[in-house]
Amino acid sequence: MAVDFSHTYAVIMAGGGGTRLWPVSRKERPKQLLPLLGQETLFQSTVRRLEVLFPPGRIIVVTVEEQALEMRQQAPEIPDENYLIEPAPRGTAAAVGLAATVLQKRDPHASMAVLPSDHFIRNVDLFHYLLKAAFEVAGDGYLVTLGITPTAPSTAFGYIQQGRPVDGDYKYPVYTVVRFKEKPDEQAAQQLLRTGDHSWNSGMFIWRADTILDEIDKQMPQLSGELKVIGQAWGTSKQKEVLNERWQALKNETVDYGIMEQAERVAVLPAGGLGWSDVGLWSSLFEVLLPDMDGNIATNSSLHLAHDTHNTLVYAGSTGRLIVTIGVDDMVIVDTGDALLVCKSDQAQKVKEVVEHLKKHRQEKYL
Repeated sequence: MAVDFSHTYAVIMAGGGGTRLWPVSRKERPKQLLPLLGQETLFQSTVRRLEVLFPPGRIIVVTVEEQALEMRQQAPEIPDENYLIEPAPRGTAAAVGLAATVLQKRDPHASMAVLPSDHFIRNVDLFHYLLKAAFEVAGDGYLVTLGITPTAPSTAFGYIQQGRPVDGDYKYPVYTVVRFKEKPDEQAAQQLLRTGDHSWNSGMFIWRADTILDEIDKQMPQLSGELKVIGQAWGTSKQKEVLNERWQALKNETVDYGIMEQAERVAVLPAGGLGWSDVGLWSSLFEVLLPDMDGNIATNSSLHLAHDTHNTLVYAGSTGRLIVTIGVDDMVIVDTGDALLVCKSDQAQKVKEVVEHLKKHRQEKYL
């Protein structure tokens, strides 16, 4: 189906906490608002990547109140009314539904690309090409996702199993989705990798607004009912009051589990070669930043004197403190002034457990 790209929109999902990048990523300034990979924040990089295809007026940001002010300052070109503020976290199904409801009211022919705010993509030209191809498939009523070609048996991502090619004269290979799989354990991940027909779930989705709303109506009728009430009030003097009231009743659910796993017309575009990372762990910075001859990375103006040190990441925030390492291999060292993280790089996923411990013991000043 030919796509009228004047009816396409980018929806940036930007409400997450990024707890696995503690102690830099905090409640008030989560990872998408931080310049982890250079001068720009991850959110700003996401906006720049999208502006080639979408003017600022067609970029929507779904976030929470605590982050919206900073985002408006970081991307002032996006109109104020394009920031959709969730009254409370209710998962990606509700966030996607709200964006689709608002867009369909604004433009009955709207199609939307749902994209996380905190990913890194090296091959931006391929990304743009994939989005255009995905919008064509979505125009035929499919819920489309981009599947990242696995490079390792990762337990950090969900997986997508691809089936037969989708019929149609598309610019890029498109496959039906057999099933979505939750994050596997190590043994299961190795088995999935060996099959050759699984990709990582990137969390990037493309569909028509009316298609996803119909699917929500089928699979999550309570959410659908609340969204209809919110949609009726949108743009009126009752907008905020109705949104706040109706939002509280919603269940916390992901779009993957709540919608995609049971949907019938789902397609995947294999996205090999994107140079993609979800920047989900400190160890993931080794994939996207250039190390020195010994495999070390000193980022964010870190003052790092490395002696007999290999494959080690040092992130010192703005403390200005000199960090010296001697005889250190395969480590992550993060210094924010009020907290110091030292861990083996292959244990970086356990940072989330530290955050849970701090929450449990009410050590709020470190969150």
